[in-house]
Amino acid sequence: MKITVAGATGVVGTRLSEIIRQSGHQVSAASLSLGVDTVSGKGLEAALAGTEVIVDVTNAASFGDSAALDFFRASTKNLLAAAAEAGVRHYLALSVVGTPSLVESDYFRAKMVQENLIRASNRPYTLLRSTQFYEFISGLIDTGADGDVFRLSPAFMRPVAAGDVAALLAELSVGAPLNDIVEIGGPDQFGIDEIARIYLAANEDERQVVTDPSASYFGVELTAGALLPGAGARVATEKLSDWLYQAMAD
Repeated sequence: MKITVAGATGVVGTRLSEIIRQSGHQVSAASLSLGVDTVSGKGLEAALAGTEVIVDVTNAASFGDSAALDFFRASTKNLLAAAAEAGVRHYLALSVVGTPSLVESDYFRAKMVQENLIRASNRPYTLLRSTQFYEFISGLIDTGADGDVFRLSPAFMRPVAAGDVAALLAELSVGAPLNDIVEIGGPDQFGIDEIARIYLAANEDERQVVTDPSASYFGVELTAGALLPGAGARVATEKLSDWLYQAMAD
């Protein structure tokens, strides 16, 4: 089977492409650095030729203003059009747990537009919503920077390893389209402030974390449970402590 990975050189795309190859399928790697521009459409026709499944793990370079919305609207429309032209039988895309509750944020509003475009396309699809990646915890902490401290919400989340998300995407890519949403979260639940303290301590960073229930999350004040997956979500296996140990060893 030929599977096109759009966003193949990103955090998830790199891992996903390798898993698919190891399982014996052909991967068409599509990314800007490889000459495929999903926003302009350049290179898409060639990348999708003969493709049965497309996995969309593209991401916007900017989270603010209209940049994310412009990216996801143009990229998703072009990918869907190219998928229709190529006769792709399954459009699988990565989204974010909590997206419908966070649309006051520019980024999450853009992700909602992406999801809606896919659902309205009449193409067989599956949407995988994931919680925050361990790999992006540093960036999450930085959003709360306030002088020499970090002001972060105690709202709960279940962060997950990008490798576990890639593994589930690979599994879904070779299955039948669900025309529905699947969720995945990590095995442990933490407050965002607690995650920050654990991460900073592991990196021997002595800066302090201040718990602030009004602290925003990418422009949104969080409500209880907004970042938690539903009861039927897949539970990933890699724990934050194990990921941190490996990250410190590398």
